[in-house]
Formats: sequence, C-alpha cells, structure tokens
Amino acid sequence: MGVPTNFRAILLATFVAFEPHSGRVVGFLFGYDIGVISGCLIMDDFVDRFGEPDSSGVFILSPSRQSIITSLLSAGTFVGALAQAFTSDRFGRRGSILIWSAVFTVGTAIQTATVRSLAQITIGRFIAGLGVGAMSAIVPLYNGETAPKAMRGMLLVLYQLQIIIGIFISYIIDLGTHTIKGSASWRIPVGLQMLWGLILLSGIFFLPESPRHLLGTGKEDEARRVVAELNSLPEDDPVVLETIEELEYGIRAENEGGKATWLECFSERNKLWKRTLNGMMLQFIQQLNGQNFYYYYGDTFFKSAGTNLSPYAIQAILGGVSVAGTIPALYLIETWGRRNSLLTGSVMEAVCALIAGLVGHFTLAPAGTPADQLTKRNRQGGDTLIAFAVLHVFSFSVFWGPTPWVYLGESFPLRVRPKAIALGSATNWIWNFLLGFFSPRIANDIGPLILLIFFGMLVFGYVYVYFFIPETKGLSLEEVDEMYRAEVKPWNSANWRPSEKHIHEKAGTATEVREEKDSKDEDSV
Repeated sequence: MGVPTNFRAILLATFVAFEPHSGRVVGFLFGYDIGVISGCLIMDDFVDRFGEPDSSGVFILSPSRQSIITSLLSAGTFVGALAQAFTSDRFGRRGSILIWSAVFTVGTAIQTATVRSLAQITIGRFIAGLGVGAMSAIVPLYNGETAPKAMRGMLLVLYQLQIIIGIFISYIIDLGTHTIKGSASWRIPVGLQMLWGLILLSGIFFLPESPRHLLGTGKEDEARRVVAELNSLPEDDPVVLETIEELEYGIRAENEGGKATWLECFSERNKLWKRTLNGMMLQFIQQLNGQNFYYYYGDTFFKSAGTNLSPYAIQAILGGVSVAGTIPALYLIETWGRRNSLLTGSVMEAVCALIAGLVGHFTLAPAGTPADQLTKRNRQGGDTLIAFAVLHVFSFSVFWGPTPWVYLGESFPLRVRPKAIALGSATNWIWNFLLGFFSPRIANDIGPLILLIFFGMLVFGYVYVYFFIPETKGLSLEEVDEMYRAEVKPWNSANWRPSEKHIHEKAGTATEVREEKDSKDEDSV
C-alpha cells in the first residue's frame, strides 16, 4: 500500500488561491475587484466623466451615483452566488469556474472601455459581480471537495488571504495612479482586472474535476484517476480504492432521495435545515462585525487624531493590517479549530468595538475641525480609536474573516452542497450591500456610536457560535455529515469522533456497491 504525499492535492486544491505558472491568484482577482473602485470614486478624471455638476458648475459624484456604481457589484454578486448552484451541478466544479471567470472578464472589459456612460460602467460592475459572487461560492465548494481533510481549513483560509491581498494591492495601485492626468488614473487599475481574469482562464485547464462530483455523475474511472493524482499514487493502490469506496458509500446514501431541491436545504433530513441556517447566520454575523465601517470612515478617524494622511494612504494601512492578520489564520484554523476561532474573535472584536465607539463619541472633535484646533483630549481620543480600529481589523482578519467561509465549504453533503453554499454566499453579499447602503446614513446621525451596534452583534455572535456551531476540524465531509446526524452538542463536538462501526460498515457497503456495479457491467457485456 502506497503512502499518499498530498503534494499534488495541495498544488491543485490551492490553484484557486495561487495560479501555478504566473503566481497570480484567483482570490486576489476577486479582492482586487472589490477594492479598486473605492479609490476610483475620488479620482478627478473619474468624477468628471461620471459625475454631475453642482450649483457652482463643479462636477461631483453625488451619494446616489456613488451608491449606484458601488452597489451594482453587490447586486451582481448576490445573483451570481445563487446562479452558480445550477452551473456547478450541470457543468461540474471545474467547468463552472471556467464559465464564471469568463463572465467576470467580460464585465471588467465593459468597465474599462467606458468613456462617459454611467449606465455602461454600472452594467459592467453588475456583470463582473456575477462572476465574483459565483466564484465566492464555487471556491469553498471546490476546495472542500478536493483538499485533504487535515489541510482543508488552511487551504480555504489561503483563499481568503488572497482576497485580502487583492484588496490591499488595489489600494496600492490606486495610491500610485491617482495623480496621473486623464483617464489612465482609473483605467489602469480597472483594466488590470482583465489581465488577472485572462491568467485565471488560462490556468483553469490544469485543474481536475472534483472526485465527489465525478462519482456523483457516474464517472468512476475519471474519479479514480483524480484521486490517484491528488495522492500521487497509482490508480490500483489500496489507498485510492478505499477512498473511492468511501466516497461511493457517502454519495449513495446522499442520493437515495433523488435529485435535491432548494427546499431540501431546509429539511429535517440529516439536519440540513440546521446546517444551512448555520452557514447563513455565520455569513450574516461576519458582515456585521464592523470591520467595513473602518474602511468607510477610517479617513475621518485619522484626521480627528491630527494626521494628514490621504484617504489612499489610510486605505493602504488598513489593507496591510488585514493581510498581516490573515497570515496567522493559516495556522490557527487547524490548531485552535473553527469554533474556538469564532469565539475568540467575537470577544476580541467586541472589546475593540466597545472601546472605540465610546472613546470616539466622547472625545473626538466634530468632523471637519481644522487640525490646529484639535485639543489634547481630541488627539488622545483619536489615537485610542485608531489603535482599537487597527486591532479590530486585525482580529477580524485572523478569526471572523476566513472562518465562516471555511465552515461553509465543509458542512454539507454532496447532493445539496452547491445550493447550500450558494445560500450562504448570497447571504454574505446581500448583507454586504445593505451594510454599504445604510451604514453611512446611520453613522451620519450617531457617529462612532454605530460601533455599539456592531458590539451588540458580536456579543450575539459569541452566543450563537457557542450554542449552535459544532467543531469540524479534522473531519472528512462524510464525517461532518455523520456528526450532524448524531446530533452532537456543539460544546461537546471538539471531542467527538466518528464511530468505528460506521467506518467499517461504510467500507463494506461501498464494496458491495462496487461488486454490484461490476456484475451489471459483466452482464451488459
């Protein structure tokens, strides 16, 4: 019996984070698209082309136009996250990645080619959003089905890391191009997305299809080749055969009820309603952690502390903090586990939000106060708020940023996995849209006290995770399914182990399935 090295598994499963030939990243591509527009909105040429004149004849981007340009991406991501469930089942995970990568590239080309049409750039944003939303669901799905279980969490965090790096690099490029005269100031950062998309499209052809999907569609020989390749073993090696048998057993059990429907995601069967609700709730809580608020209002906070940094520099600082925070998550997700990461993050972020909100409310000077009029109390309060804002963003990046996506990618059986992940991803994007739409209005009325809303959500998040989110670290997707069926209490889940009886029965039943299939093949001959 050979010893699986997992080298090929790691290489192929992490393609969705690193493109093996160019070093560019898929997650990077999506993060870049999300982050690049914020800098463009305050570039002079962009405002002149897509803004409207005010009473004095100066062109400005009104809040309504900014909302249209930014929110259309979120609208597209919501639709794309749901739509990928149909392509993932019909065309496979690999084919679906190819389709939505092409959609994304088309959307970025439309944006880059825009001259002065607000409608064209918003339509391009929507189309690009379709690709972003779809891929935000497909990537956890694909990595969850192809990665070795001992490294699945780390690989999904790696994808999140590349999203953060993409956002950070977009801020750096905006910082570097915003002084260029003419449309190149925004066309360069926006147009670079086409290059990322084309690199992604060229690399997709090196990806194997998910072995679980291949078996689910009756392509056993191809599934065996993929499993052998992922483990760097011959196709007839006992490790490969046992892996195929285990997958066949799980798929057979999952498919006994026929083709899955959207309603099944909320059914009692295998506690699917609970698993779907958990996935959606984690995405909901993640968006209301408060970290995005600092990106929206970091400029105001830094100025209240007396800094003269530009909005571009402030974005770059917060982006760098996010990158630094996601790196330790690669290790912690497999050592502390999913559950402990979420609980720890809730406490750390809640403390930061509470202190920053109260200090900001009671000590900051009114917005727009000249720097030479700031008192010592104003400056100390601003410094304190900035410190806890940075710590909040860092804590989010370590814990609540990647972990909900990891959990979403490993919580569902094959038959409903694309649909359940689609529901979780769509929840993330709809709340991302609502947060971006409403938080500026709320903050305009109550200022830093909006952070107390996020504090309350983080307290709620701690309670919800403690009572409803089980630990899935180190379990195969089939073992996660068994744990839910066994109705293990979440607070006891870290010590739960799959039953030996279940494992032996699985192997035996899978062998019977194989023998029955071979018998039918011989009869047909």
